[in-house]
Amino acid sequence: MSDTEEQNDEESAALGLEPLPHPDPHRGIVLVVGVAATVAFVVLRFVVALGGHEPLPIDVWWHDLMVATYSDVGIVIAWVPAIVGGTIGVIIIGIVLVAIFLWRRRRWDAANLALAIVTVVAIGAPMAAIIARVRPENSLAESVATSFPSGHTAVATTMAVTLGLLLRRWYVWALGGLWVVLMMWSRTYLYAHWLSDVIAGMLEGIAVATLVWCAVQALRVRRAMSSSPPK
Repeated sequence: MSDTEEQNDEESAALGLEPLPHPDPHRGIVLVVGVAATVAFVVLRFVVALGGHEPLPIDVWWHDLMVATYSDVGIVIAWVPAIVGGTIGVIIIGIVLVAIFLWRRRRWDAANLALAIVTVVAIGAPMAAIIARVRPENSLAESVATSFPSGHTAVATTMAVTLGLLLRRWYVWALGGLWVVLMMWSRTYLYAHWLSDVIAGMLEGIAVATLVWCAVQALRVRRAMSSSPPK
């Protein structure tokens, strides 16, 4: 990004306006990350399938660790991200964030976040039903049998990565990363998922967030260029 473009973005942000569209120099890197996450997800999917959808050795090890560290305090802590990141929580948080972006006149960012959330849910829910991997026994948080990938983790990762790409603040990335790790731990601590389930959810979220962001950025720049008057 040139000094002029950066100054324009800072001025727009100070006025509460959406930054002026221009090709993002990091888009290529983000695209590579999205493709790599997609490939990693597919590889993990095949590894799980080759194992007959049974828990992998690392899943068993991690699950035994969660059982060994079980406590009433841990259960209370684990339920916080489970509830906040559940269906109702995600709907409320998503609507609030989209409304804030619209209020700040950042319509493209609002559309980006909404599209990313809808996409990850639309992909993850049918996929879990098709793969039909059985959850750990005696799940404390879920009654539906299918568990791969973790929907809670996928949505949490999608929102965290999307907000990081849109806001470009280190603390947004830090808080987002912390939230994703907490969600992954929560889902395994409540016996709702195997470790490989939440890793798959994280990869799905990274792939969806980055690829949707790249697509929206490309469309935004193209529309800005096509609507700008010739010099």
